[in-house]
Amino acid sequence: MKMISFAAILMIGATLLACGDAGTSTNENTPAATASASDAPAATTQNDAVSPLYKNGINEANSGDKTGMVRVHGTINSPAGGEVTLYETEGRNTIEIAKTRLSNRAFDFGEVEVSRGFYKISLNGESNATDIILNPDEADVELMFNSSRLSSNKSAGNSIENTGWFAYQMMENTNNSEVRKLRSSIKDAGAFRARIEEQIKAKQEELVQQQHELMDQYPGTYLAKILGWKNPMYPGNQGRFFEDIDPLDNSAVRSLAISDRIQNMMRTFSGGTDSGFLACIDIVKAHFEPNPIALESVLYTMLDGFYNTGKETICQYILDNYIFDEDCGADLSDAIRIRAQGIINLQLGKTPPNFQIDKWDGGTLDLYETCAQNEYTLLMFWASWCHKCEQEIPNIVPMYSKYNYKGFEVVGVSLDQVRPTWEKAIKDNGMTWPNVSQLQAWNSPVVSEYKVTATPTYFLLDKEGKIVLKPSRYFQVDKYLSEMLK
Repeated sequence: MKMISFAAILMIGATLLACGDAGTSTNENTPAATASASDAPAATTQNDAVSPLYKNGINEANSGDKTGMVRVHGTINSPAGGEVTLYETEGRNTIEIAKTRLSNRAFDFGEVEVSRGFYKISLNGESNATDIILNPDEADVELMFNSSRLSSNKSAGNSIENTGWFAYQMMENTNNSEVRKLRSSIKDAGAFRARIEEQIKAKQEELVQQQHELMDQYPGTYLAKILGWKNPMYPGNQGRFFEDIDPLDNSAVRSLAISDRIQNMMRTFSGGTDSGFLACIDIVKAHFEPNPIALESVLYTMLDGFYNTGKETICQYILDNYIFDEDCGADLSDAIRIRAQGIINLQLGKTPPNFQIDKWDGGTLDLYETCAQNEYTLLMFWASWCHKCEQEIPNIVPMYSKYNYKGFEVVGVSLDQVRPTWEKAIKDNGMTWPNVSQLQAWNSPVVSEYKVTATPTYFLLDKEGKIVLKPSRYFQVDKYLSEMLK
């Protein structure tokens, strides 16, 4: 999709730019933005009908948030032991809150202060982790993992929340697997396509029915509340799409409820247009504006999501008008601005974070020092198991030979986990440039800092370390270098 310029965004309408007017754009019968008819998203019809898939999971017992002390302990069937870590979640992000050792297959964090929401527990790194629910209504949570892999064969005998949650995870995984199989067969279905689509719809409705049954089985729990949030009350009304999620309930922040709902809204109402995305952003911002904690979370969720899908102009709109604007961002904390700066630093013309990582053949590579020693440095995130990388690397090898003596360097950052596999790929592909890896795959700190969501991912940096090009293919780098390194 072609991006519109920021100047064009400014022309979409005053309601998108004036913080004081943002709330007026969420009237249940009016679209969010005052865009012209040609700019409006495709889905503009507002339907006030309550969805038959919606079920309210909130009652007096689980309404709102709650903070208190909870003892978290249990067993993991891993004789080797290791380090067990507890994280609080915020949407798709995690924050470490406690650590302990696994000794004789047992761990105990003791009493931890928590609020209602999803947490993550890991053994020896986030690649081996699973989600759990902690709710101060349950003062003692004992978890049993019958395998060293935390995502399988688990139970929580004294926790109603997690007994229900683990059961739902199995239901959802099974249902999603069945839906994926049906979707994969559609392209070859021919005359049976409509029948398969009906089967997919039936499977999706079956999962909703299972959600409703669990809500009845575990009333008043956090589980019941988040299952209720999975299906919007007014799915056909853009202005009321978030109405069933209380913006003052911070327990929603500690789940995927808001981020999933945002994605759903963008798919349903944006029409795939930039003006449609901006209209959705305006509604989301207005809904959560009464609560700075939730507002910061949704702004970063949208910022991160649009950046990861390559819509940097939309990111700039959020940054300029909702985070760094003197009026709109007045009630936001410095934390959101620091997080936002991480995205700003990955834009063209900006300087991404430095790193020092051990090279595969000895020594440590400092990115900024490498940039200073060359005219241009191509930072390439890749992996030995990446098929697209297999297609790109044979073309980068001759390009490296052609421009290396003119001041061109390549730094390969691998997302591998197994050193022998990584080293073999370097040798087999003739990758004579510097290669580094933290051997933590997607959990590598450098992968998180550079917001890498696919391989290969490229950043071309100049001598000062500034990003001059964010290519998607090797030939874009070749074209740039042919013009700049004559």
